[in-house]
Amino acid sequence: MAKLSQDDLLAQFEEMTLIELSEFVKAFEEKFDVTAAAAVAAAPAGPAAAAPVEEEKDEFDVILTGAGDKKIQVIKVVRELTSLGLKEAKDLVDGAPKPVLEKVAKDAAEKAAESLKGAGASVEVK
Repeated sequence: MAKLSQDDLLAQFEEMTLIELSEFVKAFEEKFDVTAAAAVAAAPAGPAAAAPVEEEKDEFDVILTGAGDKKIQVIKVVRELTSLGLKEAKDLVDGAPKPVLEKVAKDAAEKAAESLKGAGASVEVK
């Protein structure tokens, strides 16, 4: 049997459905007597292992903390970023600190924060 390269194997896996891939993983685990959980069990014990591993966030909130001097510009940016009407956007800006966007991707949160800061608002990304 010819030895397959890593790229050849990955190409084969790309063509599989999720069900086929799941069945392959089960057969692989049975054949070689391994499980995905074994890698976790092999982690070193100690104070560093006891600390929870902080997962990288993939959802961020953009919070308006203050409107600044150019409140009308901030309201316009809030309307551009959200689907709020004029009254709702004004209420949001007047009621700061309030979230403008919730659970958005990091790049979208950063762009929104830059837009709001450019309009003179103070913003926090959490």
